[in-house]
Formats: sequence, C-alpha cells, structure tokens
Amino acid sequence: MDVKEKIEQLREELREHNYKYYVLDNPTISDYEFDMKLKELESLEQQYPEYNDESSPTVRVGGQVTKNFNTVVHDYRMYSLDNSYSVEELLEWEKRIRKILGDVKLSYTCELKYDGASISITYEDGVLIRALTRGDGFQGDDVTTNIKTIRSVPLKLKGDFPKRFDIRGEIVLPLKGFEQMNKERLARGEEAYMNPRNTASGSLKLQDSKVVAERPLECLPYSIAGRRLGIVTQYEMLDSARTWGFKVPEQAALCNNIEDVKEFIRYWDIHRHDLPYETDGVVIKVNKLNQQEELGYTAKSPRWALAYKFKSEQASTVLQKISYQVGRTGAITPVANLEPVLLAGTTVKRASLHNADQIAKLDVREGDTVFVEKGGEIIPKITKVDISKRPDNSVPTVYIEHCPECGTQLKRQEGEAQHFCPNDTGCPPQITGRIQHFISRKAMDIEGLGGETVELLFEEGLINNYADLYILTKEDLLPLERMAEKSADNLIQGVAASVAIPFERVLFALGIRYVGETVAKKLAKAFKNIDAIMNADAELLSQVDEIGERIAQSVVEFFDSPQNKELIERLRAHGLQFSLTEEELLNQTEKLKGLSFVVSGVFHNITRPELKKLIEDNGGKVSSSISSKTNYVLAGDNMGPSKRSKAEDLGVPIISEEEFMGKVQ
Repeated sequence: MDVKEKIEQLREELREHNYKYYVLDNPTISDYEFDMKLKELESLEQQYPEYNDESSPTVRVGGQVTKNFNTVVHDYRMYSLDNSYSVEELLEWEKRIRKILGDVKLSYTCELKYDGASISITYEDGVLIRALTRGDGFQGDDVTTNIKTIRSVPLKLKGDFPKRFDIRGEIVLPLKGFEQMNKERLARGEEAYMNPRNTASGSLKLQDSKVVAERPLECLPYSIAGRRLGIVTQYEMLDSARTWGFKVPEQAALCNNIEDVKEFIRYWDIHRHDLPYETDGVVIKVNKLNQQEELGYTAKSPRWALAYKFKSEQASTVLQKISYQVGRTGAITPVANLEPVLLAGTTVKRASLHNADQIAKLDVREGDTVFVEKGGEIIPKITKVDISKRPDNSVPTVYIEHCPECGTQLKRQEGEAQHFCPNDTGCPPQITGRIQHFISRKAMDIEGLGGETVELLFEEGLINNYADLYILTKEDLLPLERMAEKSADNLIQGVAASVAIPFERVLFALGIRYVGETVAKKLAKAFKNIDAIMNADAELLSQVDEIGERIAQSVVEFFDSPQNKELIERLRAHGLQFSLTEEELLNQTEKLKGLSFVVSGVFHNITRPELKKLIEDNGGKVSSSISSKTNYVLAGDNMGPSKRSKAEDLGVPIISEEEFMGKVQ
C-alpha cells in the first residue's frame, strides 16, 4: 500500500469511528486506539503535505487562529420563530394555517427546542465548505474553522445527499460536559461559567480553534435549506440528515393531528429534565414541505412553524429602584432595578416595566418583593408583586412627567402605550440612539464603529447627527481615548465604504418611526428613489402594500422636518444611495400593477419564491389567502381542493405557470 492509500485508509477509518462514537454513541475501538490512529495520520500528513485535505479528521484538533470573523450573507435567510405560551395560542395558530390551506389533511413534526447557538453549515459535493452564525438572519459570521472541531459535525457526508445545501442546527453544550468544564475551571481558581447556552455561543467566536476543540460541543440539526432537495416532508428531512452522518435528535415525532402535538408537549414538559441538554420548548412544524411553501413567511417568521415555550422559571427578589430609559425615538421605558437574583442560569439585576399602564396594573412600587421570570427565557419581566411583604411606608409609583435626560415635558399620544420625549433634536440619548441605529448591521453596517465610540464622539462634540460621520477626519479621532492609529483608519474606511449600501437599507437607517426593514424595502420598491418618497402624501404612501395610515403619517412627518431634509441633502452630497440601482430597475415593470395573486401548488420550471419575486418585480401583490380582492390564482400541481373551490365560488380566474409567464414576458 503506498502512502496516499494509507492516508486515505486512515482518514476513512477515523471518520467512521468518529461517527460511531459522537453520533451513534456506540464506539467500537478504545480512545487510546483512536488517538494512536489520529497521531499516525497527523504524522503522515506533515511528511506529505501534497496530500492535504481540508476535510481530514486531523482538522478537528484545531490550532488555527482567527483574528477577525468575516460577515457573510446567508444563501437562504434564517428566520426567527413565533412563540406560543399556551394551548390556546397553539390552537389559534392551527386555525390561521387552515384558513390559508383550506380543508386539507395536516400532519406535524414536533422537535424539542434545544437551548444553544444557531448555526448554518453549507455542504457542497458532500464536503463541509462553510459555517455561519445566525447573525441577523440575513448575514452571519464565518466560524468555519471552529465548527470543524466539533466531532458531531461531519466533515464529509455519507450516502446519497444533495449536491449543495445548508443544514441548520443548534450548537449545544451537554450538561455533563458543562459541569466538567466548570469543575476544571474552579480547580484552577477560575470563575465558573454561568450557563451552557452562553458558553456554547461564546465558544463559536473564540479566536483559537484549539480551545474550541477541547470543549465538548455538539451540533443538533433541525432543518435543511436548498433547491430541489428531493425531500417532501420535514420528518423525512430529519431522517435523511441522520443517514448522511448528522446527529439528529431521536426525540422528534410525527404527529397526525393537533391532539398528538398537545400530548408531545405534555410529555416533554415533564421529561425534558431527563435529557442531557437544556431545552426550553417544542418546535411544531407543518410536516409537508409543499404546504410549508404555500404558507410562506411573515416579515420575521415562517407561518408553518411555531415555538411552544415551556413555562418560564420564576424567582423572587426586591425592587430597589425604578429608573427611566430614553430610546432613539424618544420612547420612555421604565426599568426595575433589582436586588441581583439567579434566574435560568444568569444573574438578573434589571427588568422592563414596559409602560405606565403596566406599572399601574401591577401596582408595583420601590421596595416591593416581586416575582421575576424570563419572557421567552431571554428578557426578564416582573409578573406580580408579593403584597404580603410590602413595607409599611410604601407609596404608589407616580410616573415621571419630564424627560430624565433633558427635562422636556413628556407626551403620550392617544392610543399609544408609551410616553415620549418630543425633544428629538436636543435629547442626548435620542441623538446617539439614532446614530447607533444608523451604523447598525442591518442598516449601514459601518465597520470599526460601535455604540461606545458613538457615545464618545458625541460627548467630544465631534458628531451631533449621522451626517456628521462623513466629515470625520483621522486628526479628529487620534486624540480620543483608546483610539489608536489603526482604529482611526478602520473607522474612516468603514464610513467611506458605507456609501455603497443599497437604497432600501439607507432608508431603514434613517430611523423613521415604524419604518423597519420590510417597510423600507416596500417603500424603496414602490417609489424607486428618496425624492418620490419625500414628495408623497399620506394617501399615496398608504397605497403601498402593508403601509397603513400610522406608518404613512410617520413618513410624512419625518420628511416635513427641515432638519431631516437638511440631513438627507448632506448624506446625498457624500454619495449615499438614495435610489434603486439601474440593475434593480432593469427587472422592474408595472405590467401587473394593481393585481393581486395567490400562489398555490407545486411548480416545475420555476420555484415558488422566484414566482413571487416576479409578481412583485412587475408591480403585483402576493397574498396568502383567496378573497374577493384576489385577481388571479396562480396554480401548480397539487393545488388544495378547498382553495380551488373557493376561487371558483368567488369567480377568481385560475391560471397556470405558462399563462402567468405570458403576462410578464
């Protein structure tokens, strides 16, 4: 056997032993024998570098150092899940699904919701080529080197797999491994880690992959994204991933009705504590992928999936003081400053009180003993007051009348839950908040500039609005505390590079109240440039899909402001993108303007997302359900009989893929 054959044989043996040990939990050789084979392979690879292979089992020991984690756009967006906290909300979700799909047979896949860090791993020709953190769902950090050290992540796949796909999963730290890590840290005189989730998440961004390799992390996959995968159900997807070499949890179940789903939830609410990992709920998904496609997505979440969260852990502590925060829009948020208490693995010192109505409803006061829980296991909130422990000298909370930062009289508009500070041009947290929003990842994504630096630049009088960022010089920055020459260069370069950010993100970055990412995209697509938006009245703005009266009025008020108009002109002079590019405009027409389409069924020549994009690019609107306002139903194979019946009853024309293409070509 020549050297190349020997190296390949060792790699294959080690991959198989690794799979049996870390995925099947059924080792067939001792740890010592495995280590000896690995050392032999390492030695041969060092002697014969011409046979280097990025997917060799030796990369699992780590050693590479990553100074900066590059941000990369996901091939397929990673959506967040809608949460549910009661059976009633679960039943409401099913009702919404049936309203869209009609009278069809539904089955569900139920999976435990593991508490870890989300990851998206790309495979091409069966080889791991990239791993990205979730990030903001649109783009994430490249942590490929660190992910390769995790033993339950296959570097090469087995069996019959798609040519290219992304697999999504949770990187978790098993409880046993977490306890062992803390035991070792305490023995070294170091502080223990607080909880497995944060430790797992933090591990992904460690610069030295050798340190990551020493941690007993695992990857538990839950979905696949790609084109023409040859899979028809979610449950089949999990089974397929298992055969390719992934450690897919066995606890997932196929449920034929909502009663089975409820039983699955009841069982695991009790038995989840027997598992080797932390879990905080159950994820319920419509099983058939064609039904998932038909249901589609909201701006943030898939309509076909829901996270049922187990009841949150509660803790009791004392509310020491109520303070008030001012947001970038001037919204005032009351905050409960608490006597520190351990809750769900973290020390909680503060909790949101939301608004004046919530304070009045709870009758919460300084000095009260309160019950705190983590809403969705993330944001602490006060749920009730222990009146029996209330001090004798207790006085009711009186909500503040003036801004805690600038002293301006607060306002509360009719129908609004929060009080607002109207001094938007002179209130420091509003000024810095708007600039911090402007530079954020989803907006202008200015590298080298963070929230603390914005605060410092404002305090030093170097910036008073986001347009001022574009006149900063290196000479301005160098005298600042902790601002070295390289940091100053990075900041100036980051600001300069941001002029290439596309129009819809610039529009979002402006910080117009109620204009989030999705609304900004719709406005950009509808009006094409900033001048058209600035000149539009509320009525014209309201004609855009999903733009209601409140959003329209907010946009009008923003551009009515002389200060905002001046900012726009300054930004325009610095070269920011205030219109769609020629390339974006090239594919847009008004051939379908004013027409509403419902897309239903399975298509062969073009994917459903591509069809929806074609409708929107040509001025049409895509709706999820058929109504008297629907102009056409675009039908593929396996269109639901109830949808067809409803279209026929309402007299809505049903057209084929070919007929539709004739309308846009």
